[in-house]
Amino acid sequence: MTAAVPDSSGADHRMCSSLDDTGIRKQHGSRLPAVSIALGVLSVASFWVVGLGFLFGVAAVVCGAVATARSAVADDEAASLRALLGVVAGAAGITVSAIALFPMLAQL
Repeated sequence: MTAAVPDSSGADHRMCSSLDDTGIRKQHGSRLPAVSIALGVLSVASFWVVGLGFLFGVAAVVCGAVATARSAVADDEAASLRALLGVVAGAAGITVSAIALFPMLAQL
């Protein structure tokens, strides 16, 4: 569900918003699902850097979990699926980082 706010020239435009056909500004939901996906992709891409992929993965899982707990995301099916994808990508990054880390620890 989106909130409709009348469009005014002095309105604060920091929120992600767009105009509908009637000129009323609609505010979109949270950016946390997109942040979660981005962090999850970074965690998978940077698994070979010791600890960095793991940290990105943990951050992706946390952002995705916080996003799914928000009511704005829970009401929007697409945002909820993006948050879930971020959690899955973060978990994959954690797993791949852990698998890559074990041989490095064995050589120490």
